[in-house]
Amino acid sequence: MSLQRDYPWVKNPVIISAPMRLISLAPLAVAVSRAGGIGFIGAGTDVNDLEAHLQEASKLIEQEPIEGASTSTLPIGVGFINWGADLNTSLQAVQRFRPTAVWFFAPHQSTDLAQWTHAMREATKGETKVWVQVGSVQDALDAAKLCNPEVIVVQGSDAGGHGLERGAGIITLFPETADALKEAGFEHVSLIAAGGIAEGRGVLACLALGAEGVVMGTRFLASTEAQIAKGYQDTVLRARDGGVSTVRTKVYDILRGTTGWPQRIGGRGIINQSFLDAKDGNVTEENKQAYAEAMRRGDLGWSEDGRLTAYAGTGVGMIDKVQRAREILEETRRDVGEQIEALGMTIDAKI
Repeated sequence: MSLQRDYPWVKNPVIISAPMRLISLAPLAVAVSRAGGIGFIGAGTDVNDLEAHLQEASKLIEQEPIEGASTSTLPIGVGFINWGADLNTSLQAVQRFRPTAVWFFAPHQSTDLAQWTHAMREATKGETKVWVQVGSVQDALDAAKLCNPEVIVVQGSDAGGHGLERGAGIITLFPETADALKEAGFEHVSLIAAGGIAEGRGVLACLALGAEGVVMGTRFLASTEAQIAKGYQDTVLRARDGGVSTVRTKVYDILRGTTGWPQRIGGRGIINQSFLDAKDGNVTEENKQAYAEAMRRGDLGWSEDGRLTAYAGTGVGMIDKVQRAREILEETRRDVGEQIEALGMTIDAKI
């Protein structure tokens, strides 16, 4: 598989940490790669601090090199939210530190992806590989034709944070996308599954669909290396029945002032009083004032009757403890192995 070729330190199954804005920074990205996954820094829309984050990652890796990793690139990736990130600033950081991959998501128009792809490949002489996140079959075809990326991240609707407001779950989206790309002549593009994957059973299901690897985001909110407020993390640990306790909406973006997202994209977060007070998605001035007051309360703003945003996917109900990133990867791989063994026994018993 091309993932092992381009990222020779990885272990199977390949687990990737999502580039969660403001949360996935150098400590988490390096810890995931060091444990045999592929860690991503979430540069998001504001890339002014990206060089500092990459410098920190470089120092961490210099102190303890990652076995099997190439010395020509930094063995972590960087995720960009293209509608807001500045290309020239991003290029300077990527050219200087040469992360192993760049992950593109949410351009205002699909042609922007081609511009970013060409610029990044030219700046790194193709050493930094291009990943594009999509949420529909058509988006995948457009990305393949415009960018011919090394990797397409197929994100199902169960994903936390931002994604298409209308979309399919990974169980149907992934195989339809894979078939469409194969028919269009893009079988060589590696496909990664994302959305609602939080433990070994979900990983194994995605591998059965044909994914070369999987992305986990919400699971890493409960990692010691995540840059996350305790109140937010506690909300993640409390949540249950993720399909009911989370919702995809624009309400949280309005309250947080992050309103530059393309119209067809919304953010999935844990339902709280702010959402309940926004009747039919309408955010009043009173709601905004209450949100601002909650921010002044710090961690208490995420209490059980809190108002602050806690982006998370539907897999949140399966997360009940905080672990080191390495422990998360090792436990997930172990679970996959146990599930494969159990599945083989079950099939034998039915034959």
